[in-house]
Amino acid sequence: MRTIQGSMIVSSFLNIILGYGRAWGELTSYQVLTTTFSKRFLLILLSRFFSPIVVVPVVCLVGLGLFARGFPLLGNCVEIGLPMLILLMICQRYLKRIHSRADLILERFALLLCIGIVWAFAAILTVSGAYNNVKPATKQSCRTDRSFLMSSAPWIKIPYPFQWGTPIFRASHVFGMLGAALVSSAESTGTFFAAARLSGATAPPAHVLSRSIGLQGIGMLLEGLFGSLVGTTASVENVGLLGLTHIGSRRVVQISTAFMIFFSIFGKFGAFFASIPLPIFAAIYCILLGIVAASGITFIQFANSNSMRNIYVLGVSLFLGLSIPQYFVTSRTFDGHGPVRTNAVWFNDILNTIFSSPATVAIIVGTLLDNTLEANHVEDRGIPWWKPFQHSKGDVRTEEFYSYPLRINEYLPSRFL
Repeated sequence: MRTIQGSMIVSSFLNIILGYGRAWGELTSYQVLTTTFSKRFLLILLSRFFSPIVVVPVVCLVGLGLFARGFPLLGNCVEIGLPMLILLMICQRYLKRIHSRADLILERFALLLCIGIVWAFAAILTVSGAYNNVKPATKQSCRTDRSFLMSSAPWIKIPYPFQWGTPIFRASHVFGMLGAALVSSAESTGTFFAAARLSGATAPPAHVLSRSIGLQGIGMLLEGLFGSLVGTTASVENVGLLGLTHIGSRRVVQISTAFMIFFSIFGKFGAFFASIPLPIFAAIYCILLGIVAASGITFIQFANSNSMRNIYVLGVSLFLGLSIPQYFVTSRTFDGHGPVRTNAVWFNDILNTIFSSPATVAIIVGTLLDNTLEANHVEDRGIPWWKPFQHSKGDVRTEEFYSYPLRINEYLPSRFL
C-alpha cells in the first residue's frame, strides 16, 4: 500500500501538468490566434489531430473495452445475474408503456427497484443454504455475506493522510503508474465525449478537457495521500447511467458525492451496500456499457459515413483497439510481466500498461491514420462541425454547460477555468 501511495503521488503530477499546462486539450484555433508567431504554426498542426472520426472508436471502446465486466462476470452466478438483466430490460423499456406516469417513474427508478428485488432474492438463497456446498468461486460471486463484510467493518473510521505509513517511492512502480495515468487520461477523454453526447450538451471544448484531466490529477494526488488502493478516472458506468435514466443534473452528482463520503466514514453502511453480489452489477454493465459504446457510434453523423477513407480509419482503429489489448492481456505471465520485456523495466511497465487499454490504442491508431491519410474534402472528417467547439467562445451554450458550479469560477485564476 505504501508503494502504491508513492506511485500515485508522483504520477498524479503528470495529469496535473497535462491538464493545467493545457497540453492535453488546448489545441484550438482560439489559442492559435492568441499565441506568438513561433507557436502558431505548431498549434495549427496540433489543432488538426482530433476529429469526429477519432472520437467514434475512442468512445466505442471506452464501453466495449470493458466487455469482461459484462456477461463473463454475470456467468459466475447465472441464477442471480440473468434475472437482473432480463428484469431491468423489461421494467425499463416495456413496463413503462402501461401508464403515462409509469414512463417517468420506471425510467428513473427501475434500476433501483430491480437491484432491490434481485438483491433480496440473493439474500434468500444465501440464508436458505443454497450456496453452502458449492465451489469457493461461486460462493464469492453469489453470497451476500461473503468475506464477513458486515461483521468485520467498523462503525466509524475516518480516513486520514498517510494512514498506512510513509509512502515508498520506487522507480519501477512509479513508471508503471505513469503509464496508468496516461491511460486514464485517454479513457477519460472518451468518457467526457460520451457524457456530453448522452446529456445533450455540446462537444467538450479543449479547455474543458484540459481542466478535467488536471482535476483528475488532483484527485489522484489526494488518493495517494489518503492511501487509496486505486487512482481516479472518469466513471464509464455513471455515463451509461446518465443515458439510461436521462438524469444529468449536477445536483445529483453532488448529493451522490456526499453519500460516498458518508459510506467511507461509517463502515457498516458501506459494507451493507458492498454485500450486493457482483453478478448484479455485471448485468447492469451489460446495458450501461452498451449505451456508452452506442453513443460513440452517433458521432459518425458529423462526418462523411460514405467515405471509404473514413470507413478504413474507423475499422482499423476499432479492430486494433480490441485486438492489441487482448494480445497484451493474454500474453501476461503469472508474475505480471507483459509481452514487452526489455532490460529497462520502467519502459516495459509503461508500454505494457498503455497497450493494454482499448481506448488508448484506439486514440493512438485513429489519430495517426486520420491525420496521415488524405481526405478528399475537409467536410469528410467533420472538421466544420468540430472546429467551433474547440474554444470557449465557439458556441453560446458552452458557458451554460461547462461553467463551474456555485460560482467557483469567480475565485479561480483564468488558467484553471
